[in-house]
Amino acid sequence: MVYDSRQIFNQITDHISRCPIFRRISQFCKQLFEDAPKTTAPTQAQTEPSTPSTPEQSSGALSLELVPRDAHTVSRKQISENALKVLYRLNKSGFKAYLVGGGVRDLLLGIEPKDFDVVTNATPEEIKKLFRNCRVVGRRFRLAHIVFGRDVIEVATFRGHHGENNEKVSKANAEGRLLRDNVYGEIDEDAERRDFTVNALYYDISDYSIRSYGGGMNDLKAGTLRLIGDPETRYREDPVRMLRAVRFATKLNMTIETVTAAPIKQLAPLLKDIPAARMYEEVLKLFFAGKALANFELMQEYKLFEPLFPQVAALLKDDPKGAPMKMLQAIMKSTDQRVNEDKPVTPSFFYAAILWYPLRQRAEDIALESGLTLYDAFFAAMGDVMEQQCQTISIPRRFSTPAKDIWQLQLRFDRSQGTRAFKLMEHPKFRAAYDLLLLRGEVEAGNLAKSAAWWQQFVEADETERLAIARGGSKSPNRNRNATQRRRRPRAPNADGSAPTSAPKTKAAE
Repeated sequence: MVYDSRQIFNQITDHISRCPIFRRISQFCKQLFEDAPKTTAPTQAQTEPSTPSTPEQSSGALSLELVPRDAHTVSRKQISENALKVLYRLNKSGFKAYLVGGGVRDLLLGIEPKDFDVVTNATPEEIKKLFRNCRVVGRRFRLAHIVFGRDVIEVATFRGHHGENNEKVSKANAEGRLLRDNVYGEIDEDAERRDFTVNALYYDISDYSIRSYGGGMNDLKAGTLRLIGDPETRYREDPVRMLRAVRFATKLNMTIETVTAAPIKQLAPLLKDIPAARMYEEVLKLFFAGKALANFELMQEYKLFEPLFPQVAALLKDDPKGAPMKMLQAIMKSTDQRVNEDKPVTPSFFYAAILWYPLRQRAEDIALESGLTLYDAFFAAMGDVMEQQCQTISIPRRFSTPAKDIWQLQLRFDRSQGTRAFKLMEHPKFRAAYDLLLLRGEVEAGNLAKSAAWWQQFVEADETERLAIARGGSKSPNRNRNATQRRRRPRAPNADGSAPTSAPKTKAAE
């Protein structure tokens, strides 16, 4: 009689998984009854540490290079303690476990990784049984998040190639974009499903070696960003890979390989089909990491900026070197400077600044069409511009509402010079609005630059100086009601010699 060892083991662990004593017994049973043990056998790197890395051929199309511990610079001291806990527990439970992707790549480059991702042959359900602090997330591709307070270790199961068309497991749309991708496989298949060769690097916790697929180690040394597989097919599967190519090229100071870059301009419009919520996260990575200006210039080169900001792109087409372009460059430089100085940057200010000229254009159109004053048209245009932007990038309300406050304050700066300036400074969004005013003054010059200079002098002065500046500003010629009244010329006497009357003439009398 033949028994299904995996089924028997799963039934046992369902009942005893919460008991620590029986958990150890279950781990022993797992190794005893399985047809092939899950633990990794000692490799050549373990028995001969001094052997240099050698290229091999994986079961798939990618070449495989095994790099032993003494031939690379990655150390466990550099890896998050929580990531090591996850790796060790998976490995001791009989599963294969690797640190993968950006964490390995950055450690090899001497960069401190922002996060550590783990990949394993355990399914999300099996991972959840091992970790009480685990939650399974994702619909397009299911992942396990192991939560350690604020630190979250993302654990993925090896991805495999798509076989039969089962929509519960995998699904793609007419353009080739993957809508569901829960196909599991082996490590060689997982490497082929990675995007770039420099991300197809696996740190093996069992022997501390690195598995490099597709020449990833060589590309890392050469500074070349190369896509795995056919570029057009891979971009159609996930158009966000085009943005990732730009981001990695600037972040890692790499050059996008010619074949990898070739289809990007043609396929850039595919970004319009990406969910707006996902694009919001990608924009944060592109512009809030200290490489905003470099990413913007590269996105312009590959026509990737227009699908994200169509309103701004329309103005750039009309005037490629005008105020909108100067504003974009000023925003990117300012954002990079603040990030590099460890100063806070907020999406509220970023979107308020980047959408200022589309807002002004829309307000002028509304004023022309409806006959409203430009001041009233601005308020009407705010909702239109923000709503249209949210169709491509979903801006949370906690950022879109403050952005509108920053816009409104722009209309009050000219009207509030003088003693009103003290009250305007009390507004919660004054500082962000003031920063935008300075950018506008830098871009447009003229009267706006003078207004920005007045506010800069007022903001940087102490309390005594501010009072003097405000009183001086209250006599500005822009405020007609405070201007000195012209002295009236005395009237000539009447014909009969009597004094002239002071009663004003009415239209009827005229």
